[in-house]
Amino acid sequence: MSTPTPPAETETALARRYRLELNTGTDTTPVWSLVPGVQEFAPKVEPTQQKSTTYDDEGWANSTVTELAWSIEAKLAHRCHPTTGAFNAAQEKIRLASENFGSASRVHVRYYDREGRPEAYEGFALVTWEPDGGAADDLDTVKVTLTGKGPRKSITNPVAPPAGGGTLTLAAAGKSLKEVAA
Repeated sequence: MSTPTPPAETETALARRYRLELNTGTDTTPVWSLVPGVQEFAPKVEPTQQKSTTYDDEGWANSTVTELAWSIEAKLAHRCHPTTGAFNAAQEKIRLASENFGSASRVHVRYYDREGRPEAYEGFALVTWEPDGGAADDLDTVKVTLTGKGPRKSITNPVAPPAGGGTLTLAAAGKSLKEVAA
């Protein structure tokens, strides 16, 4: 019996690796704005499973996934401008969507691994905005639930390194790299 080779991946990824952005432009010309103050972030995909057991399964249960639903649960520190007191525009657009109907109740969001790994998605979502409240010495935090409206699409991570690793070009007329570094 052989011993399996230990995995090379020995570091644990950090939860803060995600970045959440909101489209503050239009559907055809998106302008991505950071949603600041994320303290907790939990993306989910939940399958709907329907029983598909037949006699052929010989008494064993069998199920089939018939639908997927995506969502994001986040806790935000409610950000405001230090001088004017105005709330952050991206957070405010999310809050206002939670109080509307029809197309005004949805937001276009994307999230991705801020370290450039391939995990990156975007989609439209409905918003639930729930202030946490608290005591006089507490910070203003909000629980935000983004419930997918339609598909969550895989996208190219906007901070991913270019394919092939990119090329470094150094312009130093007639000098070697060693001379430039000195």
